[in-house]
Amino acid sequence: MHRIMLFCSLALLLAISAVWTPLAQQPGDEARFTGKTVVMETPGVGVTRRRFEAGARTAWHSHPRGQLLFVEEGKARIQKRGQPLKDLGPGESDFTGPNIVHWHGAAPAGPLVHVAVGFGGETKWLEKVTDEEYLGKAK
Repeated sequence: MHRIMLFCSLALLLAISAVWTPLAQQPGDEARFTGKTVVMETPGVGVTRRRFEAGARTAWHSHPRGQLLFVEEGKARIQKRGQPLKDLGPGESDFTGPNIVHWHGAAPAGPLVHVAVGFGGETKWLEKVTDEEYLGKAK
């Protein structure tokens, strides 16, 4: 008898979950997505939009959970420690992984507007980027 009750309870739970799971998505999701999608929580995510004048840049720094940069206007110049400089234009992006030391700012010819997405934790600030580093002549 206990086995029959257990089987019936499991069957009932399966039937309820089959009906409830599709309803757990946002109303109207079926019109906007194909397949199952789930909105994920984003605790600690911070978004900033910053304008840099030509030649302006951050100091070397790192983020414990990484950072994503999107170039909105102008040209960005970025560098991860030990790697070559990289210039990005409007619509381009770059992800720097957790604890990777890097810097970013405007290229020499004009201003930059970028959107930075940080994934939480406190930024670790280091020394300033020298003019030689900025121009790609050192390190």
